[in-house]
Amino acid sequence: MYAWIFSKLPGPLWFRVILAAALIVGVVLLLMTYVFPWLSQYSPWTESTIGLMLL
Repeated sequence: MYAWIFSKLPGPLWFRVILAAALIVGVVLLLMTYVFPWLSQYSPWTESTIGLMLL
């Protein structure tokens, strides 16, 4: 899959490497900004037990 995406990018090799890196950074930024915060509300591991114990 990655080879197919890399082969479809335009330009010489150095430009394709820069463009592929920019695409990877864009996808990671998109995931960290929108997708993961939205999914965290459905995750059972985000509930904290600290502070629930009363002495």
